[in-house]
Amino acid sequence: MKLITHTRSRETETWIKRELAEQKARYRKIVAEQDSIAAKRDKWVGEFLDRIQTSGYFVHFDQRRKIRPEEIPAQPKRKFRVVF
Repeated sequence: MKLITHTRSRETETWIKRELAEQKARYRKIVAEQDSIAAKRDKWVGEFLDRIQTSGYFVHFDQRRKIRPEEIPAQPKRKFRVVF
């Protein structure tokens, strides 16, 4: 059985390297933005958790359900991760 190997052209390799560099730069920018709003995000999460425990959320049409405090998971002790 003959193994088929594929080679990339020089143009393709150049494009891949350039694209990878651009994606890494965009990712670093997104992470920096997310890190800069960490305090706001923590506040928003706290407000949301308070809201679903006091007023609840709609399960169906006019039926609301409140979340009990023991149902709320503990916040991880790690830094917020940006995934894309």
